[in-house]
Amino acid sequence: MSAPPVSSTVLSFEDARRVVEEQAALVQACATEFVDLLAAAGRVLAEPVAADRDLPPFPRSTRDGYAVRSADLSQLPATLDVIGEIKAGENLDRIPPNIGNCQAASIMTGAPVPAGADAVVMVEYTSQRGKQVEITRNVVPGENIVPRGAEARGGAPLLGRGLRLNEAAIALAASVGKSRLQVYKRPRVAVLTTGDEIVDVDATPGPTQIRNSNSYSLAAQIGQAGGEPVLLPVAPDELQGLRRLIEDGLTSDLLLLTGGVSMGRYDLVEQALAEMHAEFFFTGAKIQPGRPVVFGKCGKGAPAREGPATYFFGLPGNPVSTMVTFELFARPMLESLAGESPRNLIFLHARLRKEIRIKTGLQRFLPAILSGEFERSEVELVAWQGSGDIAATARANCYIVIPPDRECIAAGEWVAVMMR
Repeated sequence: MSAPPVSSTVLSFEDARRVVEEQAALVQACATEFVDLLAAAGRVLAEPVAADRDLPPFPRSTRDGYAVRSADLSQLPATLDVIGEIKAGENLDRIPPNIGNCQAASIMTGAPVPAGADAVVMVEYTSQRGKQVEITRNVVPGENIVPRGAEARGGAPLLGRGLRLNEAAIALAASVGKSRLQVYKRPRVAVLTTGDEIVDVDATPGPTQIRNSNSYSLAAQIGQAGGEPVLLPVAPDELQGLRRLIEDGLTSDLLLLTGGVSMGRYDLVEQALAEMHAEFFFTGAKIQPGRPVVFGKCGKGAPAREGPATYFFGLPGNPVSTMVTFELFARPMLESLAGESPRNLIFLHARLRKEIRIKTGLQRFLPAILSGEFERSEVELVAWQGSGDIAATARANCYIVIPPDRECIAAGEWVAVMMR
């Protein structure tokens, strides 16, 4: 059966990214599961988390020092009577019931502030002798105190559905007693590398063969983005075998193909997908590396076994192109399938260390090294031999982003940087 023609749709980077984001907004996240709190790190929250009580549950001191009435420090130095000591975690019945005129209580960071006190003087500005303390600095009401409920009132929402749980979110969940959390299951992402020249990683390649690195780089990126990689066998440059493996891949939540999307005689991915009545959103993007990237969706299997459509990306086979196009296009789709709320693509900025001269027409994402620290950060391209140079890319820690209309960028200019 001859394949229906695939119309060529090559978009600018911005337009291609927008198409992916629009389609990603339509997908449904996977099912949910409950996991232990530590196992939830890096997962996407599927339930809102609320405060189980006021946070903090009492007025809390933020410094070691003395709880005082600020009005008693109108004239300095001031000498106050010390009526007690309050430690973090102190039983409330052991806290002085009230701080009166010209009185103070020694207090530790995190301890509850007693009634009557409206500020805490840092210990550095005090000197205690027996039952009295001399204070050499005044304070304003509320200084060094976090009021009860200032962080959140009981019942207030703290974490929303669709949030990827980082260490701060895990700490917040722990602080409200959530030892288990409901999270979205990781989407299954099939990875299908194509090409007769590709052999397994543990095989001895022939003189014109290469080992399969793309499946492993993609598996690592998929894991970092919250998915579960499913590595399929390498597909041959032959339609029937390629189509069989594509059908297997379409049973996952997302299919990533590498190689076979260029213009060569044996680049058969688009033909195979067209025969399966795939819908193509674009068949190229004006970027380097990764110009031949393909995005679409296809029913699960042959027309006789049609099911809900699965999104797919045909990523260029050169290893750096594969890695870059995953980050730019496949990641947002995967994150949506994982239940994560949409996120914008964020670039940092750094000063260019060495001049760049390059042809116009494509938005470029070139391997680079970001060095320095604070506001003195600098970035420069790594020496590389094109999008097949994995060794150079492994030395890089970012990509310099060059707009399509820039032919020369002078040393010292600010450039956009995409972190790896």
